[in-house]
Amino acid sequence: MKHRYTFLTILLCTGLMASAQKINKADTSNLQLDTLYRQLDEVVISATRVSKRIIDIPYSVSRISYVNYKFDRKIGSNDMLSSVPGLFLQSRYGTHDVRFSIRGFGSRSNSGVRGIRILLDDIPESEPDGQTRLEALDFDAIGRIEVVKGNSSSLYTNAPGGVANFFNDLDFRRSSITSFNQFGAFGLRKNGFKAAIRTPMYGFMGAYSYLNYDGYRVHNNEYWNIANIALETTPSDHTSLKVLGYFVKGEIKLPGSLKKSQFEADPWQADQRSIDRDEKRITTKGRLGLRYNIVFGGNLNNEIEVTSFVAIKYLARTAKDYRIISRYVFGVSARYVNTSHFWKRTNEFSIGGDLYMQPARIEYYDNISGNKGDELKQLETENISNKGFYLSNNFEIIPQKLFILLTGRFDNIVYKIKQETVPSLSDQKPYSAFTPKVALNYKITPQIALFTSYGLSFDSPANNEMDSPDPAYLYNSDLKPQESGNAELGIKGNIFRWNSTAFRKLLFEATLFHVNVTNEIVPYEVLGSVYFRNAAKTNRTGCELGAQLEILRDLNFTATYTYSYFKYGAYTARAIELDSTGTFITTDKDYSGNFAPSVPRNNLYLALAYSRPLGRHITGFAKLSYNGISGMWVDDANSDKTNAYNLLNSVLGFDMKFGGFNLLLTGGVNNMFNEIYVGFTNTNSADKRFYEAGAPRDWFFSCNIGYTF
Repeated sequence: MKHRYTFLTILLCTGLMASAQKINKADTSNLQLDTLYRQLDEVVISATRVSKRIIDIPYSVSRISYVNYKFDRKIGSNDMLSSVPGLFLQSRYGTHDVRFSIRGFGSRSNSGVRGIRILLDDIPESEPDGQTRLEALDFDAIGRIEVVKGNSSSLYTNAPGGVANFFNDLDFRRSSITSFNQFGAFGLRKNGFKAAIRTPMYGFMGAYSYLNYDGYRVHNNEYWNIANIALETTPSDHTSLKVLGYFVKGEIKLPGSLKKSQFEADPWQADQRSIDRDEKRITTKGRLGLRYNIVFGGNLNNEIEVTSFVAIKYLARTAKDYRIISRYVFGVSARYVNTSHFWKRTNEFSIGGDLYMQPARIEYYDNISGNKGDELKQLETENISNKGFYLSNNFEIIPQKLFILLTGRFDNIVYKIKQETVPSLSDQKPYSAFTPKVALNYKITPQIALFTSYGLSFDSPANNEMDSPDPAYLYNSDLKPQESGNAELGIKGNIFRWNSTAFRKLLFEATLFHVNVTNEIVPYEVLGSVYFRNAAKTNRTGCELGAQLEILRDLNFTATYTYSYFKYGAYTARAIELDSTGTFITTDKDYSGNFAPSVPRNNLYLALAYSRPLGRHITGFAKLSYNGISGMWVDDANSDKTNAYNLLNSVLGFDMKFGGFNLLLTGGVNNMFNEIYVGFTNTNSADKRFYEAGAPRDWFFSCNIGYTF
């Protein structure tokens, strides 16, 4: 397996260099006349907090539009984002619950997303402590996705791994209505609609979907109701006002993780403890946001944007106890951008700030086979505040060639908690840091750029990571924030030669990175409860390669590869275990030199897609994709490693247009060879329950019917 990945990596790199050399020799003097070229060349990313073209951003970034995934399954983030180099996605149960990992950040989260800032319509879905649930994402309503890979802490709170920004679709020119219907294996059913209204002054998108899924494991069913709205209006020239909101209600049953012997006997079974407890998550939440933007000045070189939002979240969790969490989130963000010229050089300056408050009430009851007990056992109130501001300055050193970007952010995050029941306890933990970053972008040609950066990152513990194993304290007083130094060097480009019939377009990216992590936050278990501690030092080195190549007209090849070599430099941890007599013993173990768990050394994605008109009204589409993942260590002790796995997926679709009517039929088969593999690792489980099966062979079929006015 190792030699296979090495060979494919060499083949990929060789093909990239050869294609780039061949295409770069073409005459590009007439490219500016081509509308499609200009459209691709001017694709912008706003997740960097200043909208810029991809080629002008000194970071590793990706943008995926709806047209890139309209034929795909569109249930979990992994259905759309597996082709993004450097992004490793693990679908825990086959639907929305997906673990994001970029350069190792986020790989330790056994629930939700950590270390990567998640935004929906440029408003944080991540809570003030950095924890994120992905229930509000409806990929039939989302029009584009932006991913910034690598340290983004100089612009966003708790974003050492990067940023993923999802945008509900407002980029339409004509009004339309569409009905979405998707069916699949294991009881998958998703039905919904999207209405889009466009007038000279307004743009409105409203979408609703219902998802039901029985799951491929025992005790694995779920359902979700998701509604999203986005309204945009232009009160006057150079101003815009947006109203952005969603409502989510649903429930997911949790089958739990298995021991190796259980997984080998029956990977689809549930942990009996999870069944007995009827472990589940019940969610009801809504959010409403308001954004005002104005561009002003004699040369329209100034911009101010203010965003405010409120959210209400009701969460019920059943595990050892029955926990009800009521949260209220208040947030406001503002930024000012000025573009000017000094010494005939362009300078872009930005300053901004964020304020988020999250008061909450947590009630604890007995869990009686998944039902709430009558007596309130414990009541806690908490408040998390997150205040931060940032500065950004991008200066043109050599006209149209060399740019330097300086960014820096100061964050102050305060956790407060009070136990209202007897015994009455209270605790408070403040965390603050300044995280600077410097980046250079050198444009070899207008279509190829070299970039490099170095910056510091800061990641405070999430609220659920701060639980104390000592009942005398509410917060773990020993837990420190995770800090790191991040360096990267890369090249990216988009090369075109329109007069050729072969190898017309090549979009490519290659990035080398090195990260030194101090006080890495890692999970461990005591008596079935998860707690967190700090590992002294971790060294992460790797590379990310990606390319999209049009081999022939309508025939496109995509290849991405990520290599990750992550080891502990120094790490001594205290372990609490049961000996043969059932007595608890405490030992100190040295994990220095071990590999970090839950991250594959090799991650390879290949796809071949073909789209062709089959007459005046019908376009056919076919795609075959391969994903190869090497084995992953399951814990800090490196006591076991999962097997490598290889997945082959296929999609076939037809897009039919008759006047204003549109019929989109698409279907596919995932994991075509029905490989049994560990799709999710429950890191550092004290009782060795590390293993959760990935989805077996499954299928989907969708029928979307729409009309454009």
